[in-house]
Amino acid sequence: MFKILKKRVLNPDVTLMEIEAPQVARKALPGQFIILRVDDKGERIPLTVAGFDREAGSITIIFQKVGYTTIKLDSMEEGECLIDFVGPLGVASEFEGMKKVAVIGGGLGVAIAYPQAKALHDLGAEVDLIVGFRNKDLIILEEELKDASTNLTMMTDDGSNGNKGFVTAALQERLAQGANYDTVIAIGPLMMMKAVCDLTNESGIHTIISMNPIMIDGTGMCGCCRLTVDGKTKFACVDGPDFDGHKVDFAEAIARSKMYKAEEKISMEKHNCRLTGGVR
Repeated sequence: MFKILKKRVLNPDVTLMEIEAPQVARKALPGQFIILRVDDKGERIPLTVAGFDREAGSITIIFQKVGYTTIKLDSMEEGECLIDFVGPLGVASEFEGMKKVAVIGGGLGVAIAYPQAKALHDLGAEVDLIVGFRNKDLIILEEELKDASTNLTMMTDDGSNGNKGFVTAALQERLAQGANYDTVIAIGPLMMMKAVCDLTNESGIHTIISMNPIMIDGTGMCGCCRLTVDGKTKFACVDGPDFDGHKVDFAEAIARSKMYKAEEKISMEKHNCRLTGGVR
């Protein structure tokens, strides 16, 4: 059993938890993920390792309440336990040779971009961190992001924080000003990552994206997380989640991401409590 040591509400839709998992914390690295189950009847869901404390034996996860399992996970409190917490899984991010990097995060992808930026910053790289949210009320981890970057730019779709626009607009401005990045790392919705890759492809800047497709076992056996990279089939769980963004077939990935929308809706309706509005 894996105890919830800390629970912190980051915004109405996003929650941070620290989970007691010493064996996972001993080996976890930025870019890797875990797969958890809330209870013995629950589904397996992958979540990125947002942080780790080897001395405390804990792993930090950040999740958005978007489906039955994440809503049920959010209903749990400190001291309660998850039945399964497996990892670390996936290939750790590689930062060798990176000196000047733009790390781009959109929405919940900011929670994944944060450990990447922090690791690079700790290694002495110059890190321009550009993050985007729909509005100022959804901004998360602002102080942590400042500490993990050389320069932090926060954008909102509606301009409610004073900076209106998408992350690509901020990146384009930096490039126009002569920013000479050796690498761009983009993490967030597929359409956002595609837009970043289209922009950096024009400038010939190496671009890494983090893929989070449908996933079940996390070992490459089920094949659900497959995607096409440079014309070849890859599996996000064992070959990624980091990939060269200029080689990913985004059209295929976007189409696959929508495959189970109808089933997800049915699942929520089936488990929604008519009295409380929560899940059961």
